[in-house]
Amino acid sequence: MEHPLVMIRVKNLYKIYKVGETKVRALNGVDFTLYKGEFCAIVGTSGSGKSTLLNMLAGLEKPTKGEIEIAGKRIEKLTEKELVTFRREKVGFIFQSYNLLNTMNAIENVALPLSFRGMKRKARLERAKKYMDLVGVGRQAKHMPNQMSGGQQQRVGIARALAVNPQIIFADEPTGNLDSKTTMEVLKLMQKIVREQKQTLVMVTHDNNLASYADRRIRIIDGKIVSIEEGAIEIGEENGDQGGMAT
Repeated sequence: MEHPLVMIRVKNLYKIYKVGETKVRALNGVDFTLYKGEFCAIVGTSGSGKSTLLNMLAGLEKPTKGEIEIAGKRIEKLTEKELVTFRREKVGFIFQSYNLLNTMNAIENVALPLSFRGMKRKARLERAKKYMDLVGVGRQAKHMPNQMSGGQQQRVGIARALAVNPQIIFADEPTGNLDSKTTMEVLKLMQKIVREQKQTLVMVTHDNNLASYADRRIRIIDGKIVSIEEGAIEIGEENGDQGGMAT
């Protein structure tokens, strides 16, 4: 059997904030390994440390101590400039609030990160269209964000994350603003992307039901991992809209 490629390795990770005289341990000794082509959910309530963990994996915050290796790079040792390059070349982001620019149409939003790589406009738009078709919003290419539903905007956001051909996609509460039917459609899309594109997707969520669709769930309470579970619920072709969400 082919040995799975390690994509993320976290060792003995701590993040300690000083609040007045008090030390707050946002992360209190975290260890785990994720592999290429894996859909992982980091699950916890507000204040559990899950967002801090995501920010550190994305190189947006430095750990107090510990190691973060992503795609073979020790990112806690990188300079700010190196981190910007790392994020631009290796990472795609999907946000709860979509983060689309209202002054640009959908295809321009998807193509935007490619302009930072110096890609020519025609090539950018061709690649953007390919990923918009993949996620099912090809017909909305010329629509402005305010002409699209929340679900369509989030699909545009996913296409934008995919267009940079990232090794890793970080999704922060990606369905937080969507109704339950659209949430299921977006989750199904994320499962499909991971399977077909062999990308690694890390989703932060407070919702146990959403997390159950990930290949692996890392549960975090008060900055510590309390369990790591494996095995995903597959979203059926027929019942992409399975009732309401349990929270």
